[in-house]
Amino acid sequence: MKNKQMIFETENIEFKVKATDEIYKEVVAFANTDGGTIYIGIDDMGNAVGLDDVDETYTKITNGIRDAIMPDVTMFIRFMLQDNRVIKISVSEGSFKPYYLKSKGLKPSGVYVRQGTSSVQASSEQIRKMIKDADGDIYEEMRTLNQTLTFSRAKSAFEEYGVAFSEEKYRVLGIQNTSNAFTNLAQILSDQCRHTIKIAVFADDTNTIFKDSKELKGSVFSQLEDAFSYLMLCNQHPAELNGLQRIEHPDYPEAAVREALLNAIVHRDYSFSGSIIINVNSRSMEFISIGGLMPGLSPEDIRSGISQPRNKHLAEVFHRLHLIEAYGTGIRRIYSLYQQHGVQPEIQLTPNTFKMILPNLNTSE
Repeated sequence: MKNKQMIFETENIEFKVKATDEIYKEVVAFANTDGGTIYIGIDDMGNAVGLDDVDETYTKITNGIRDAIMPDVTMFIRFMLQDNRVIKISVSEGSFKPYYLKSKGLKPSGVYVRQGTSSVQASSEQIRKMIKDADGDIYEEMRTLNQTLTFSRAKSAFEEYGVAFSEEKYRVLGIQNTSNAFTNLAQILSDQCRHTIKIAVFADDTNTIFKDSKELKGSVFSQLEDAFSYLMLCNQHPAELNGLQRIEHPDYPEAAVREALLNAIVHRDYSFSGSIIINVNSRSMEFISIGGLMPGLSPEDIRSGISQPRNKHLAEVFHRLHLIEAYGTGIRRIYSLYQQHGVQPEIQLTPNTFKMILPNLNTSE
């Protein structure tokens, strides 16, 4: 290539006088859009000014692209040396978008796309669309935006139930995909879980006068444990004396509360950010989770034990830990626990919510 005027920069062509870390941003942008070409050793006017240290620059760029960008983009990169003065980097559109700067993470500050002749930060909506297009529609299998997750609570939960938990098991559990990126399932199990459970205790049956409320955060395992402990504090045990024997009558069967809570956690739609809502008053305990029934199922189906898990991998994790026995048994067990009583649990559905209502045995019968 001679020192002459070249074509100007376009959506698919970028000039750089020398190699800087900006190169990696340009590679990311091209791989996330329609591909393009980067020339190093050419100024903004298209003049081939050349490089003084071509070999050193070439080594720096090839190593940097491999180390600075996630997922691995090297299979979509081709290098060419022109006149021993200019390095041409051809970037094809990648097949596992979004690509991002490893130092910044899978978030707008690390993800770039091509816009005109510039490489700009992608919006959160663009990132989510790229993930969906690459990973499919199954939420728990998609890459999570937060790739700096920790699993201290999950590890202790696995240990409590005698199940091995290590990085070698991440793929088997569905915590990491084949590119070693954390999935949305990982985010749910992690200490950084962005979903919560909100519990409200009311002084009236219409749920208008607050007595107490809590929002539980952290790993879904922490939320499960904390929510159950709090609900047991709400589960009063009036007692009667039969001679010397004290007989307690809990407001709610403990196992029914456990199963309703597990059902809400395992089957909620985590693609929405809203919380699981649990309302407690003197007559009932309501468990409201986002996401109605899976298509094709009716309340009668699930009462009969038919189940189609929305979150297959999360359900499998809970099954491994023996927190749930098998798909569909939890709802049946709840009804069986009320079988000898004058009141029965109730299921209420909307297109986007599932509500399980447990009646208070001491005030509803």
